[in-house]
Amino acid sequence: MPAPAINRPGRLTRFLDRGPGGFFVVYAVVASFGAYFCMYAFRKPFAAARFADEPFALDSLELKSALVISQVVGYALSKYVGIRVCSELHPRYHPLALVGLIAWAEMSLLLFAELPGSWKTLAIFLNGLSLGMVWGLVVRFLEGRVTSELLLAGLSCSFIVSSGIVKDVGRAMMSGAAAEWWNGVPLVGSALAGSLGKVSESWMPAITGLHFLPFFILFVWMLAQLPRRTDTDVEQRQSRDSMDGVQRVAFLREYLPGLVMLVGAYFLLTAYRDFRDNFSVEIFEGLGYPYAGNETIITQAEILVAVGVILILALLNTVRQSRRGLLATFAVMAGGTGLLAASSLLLQAELISGFWWMTLIGLGSYLAYVPYGSLLFERLMANTAIVGTAVFAIYLADAVGYTGSVAMLLYKDLAASEMSRLAFFQMATWAMAGVGTVLLLSSCAYFLRNPETTRSSARGELS
Repeated sequence: MPAPAINRPGRLTRFLDRGPGGFFVVYAVVASFGAYFCMYAFRKPFAAARFADEPFALDSLELKSALVISQVVGYALSKYVGIRVCSELHPRYHPLALVGLIAWAEMSLLLFAELPGSWKTLAIFLNGLSLGMVWGLVVRFLEGRVTSELLLAGLSCSFIVSSGIVKDVGRAMMSGAAAEWWNGVPLVGSALAGSLGKVSESWMPAITGLHFLPFFILFVWMLAQLPRRTDTDVEQRQSRDSMDGVQRVAFLREYLPGLVMLVGAYFLLTAYRDFRDNFSVEIFEGLGYPYAGNETIITQAEILVAVGVILILALLNTVRQSRRGLLATFAVMAGGTGLLAASSLLLQAELISGFWWMTLIGLGSYLAYVPYGSLLFERLMANTAIVGTAVFAIYLADAVGYTGSVAMLLYKDLAASEMSRLAFFQMATWAMAGVGTVLLLSSCAYFLRNPETTRSSARGELS
């Protein structure tokens, strides 16, 4: 089937193509960051609620845990589907697909609001089933460019700050603070404030999503204006064409040992990061930070984490030579898992507070986690003989990673139900620090001695 015709680029696209490179970078980061930030308003607000007063069919499982598991199951399935869809879908259809996925997610949240108790798990499953492909489609706009590391680093910070912010927005919806804010907006504010009031736990996710929907559409439109990759992009970063089944199998066969270790580490990292993200409200309370007086504590922690991650990844982007760049990326990732142990030791010695422990382990886990969706596979794909898209490798890791997230949630409620979420999370921190560091260092040794991986070193700098 022939590829669809590409429409003549508009004025903005032509300016981005011919204008200053710095403007292109800023524009692309703002558009991609904004789009993925808004996606989280359809995914994470429900985690701000407790759902303690609603029954669930299984006595051994809390309703909130069941909701988290159901969404993650849908999200993981979406990643498996995305292995094919996101790597094969023609770029012309990416904007329409993104808007369609978010529309599906919002309809699922409206269903979530109406369904009782246990049936909410079905609605949140459908929600996750659509959202798992958003990341891959956004990455397709950015990968394969000379500036891809910087663009993807900027994009990656979106999910660090957005999760905390949208949960704080959700809590503001339920407390009535959002209605008070609307009351100060001229013209329509008082009417909206009167209809909002204190939003219930069930309706809060859908209402939060509606607040962000117009912005999501705007940012997707901005992404659609990005110009196609230049000849320089293709020359230095390989062609990023869609990958068919034969190419995907060839990639797996060529790099299977290293990928197994990388994906194994990601299996643990995703489960760990997701648990911290979904139960941050409960973990902060266990550390002595109740909601009253700490209304924005999650946002405060995640902004500090995001600043640390973006600064360190920006420094990585300055390492241009292939082999050194890959080594530096692995060093940052292993350093991140090591920070989990170091910060836990500081907490046990009472040298830091619970807030700083949550911030430091957030920094450590994201330093190890974020490169998977940005720098790591972009650099691996740029330095292999495989012609294709980094999204395939990213989604392969994501699919396995979110399977690990489901496994960790089930283990906590079914096999370690007597432990508090804080105690369980602290135990998981030590496990992640030990096993994760070993897997990352082992995979680093594999890829750095594989001649195909570092073949472009002889060609000089990636620039």
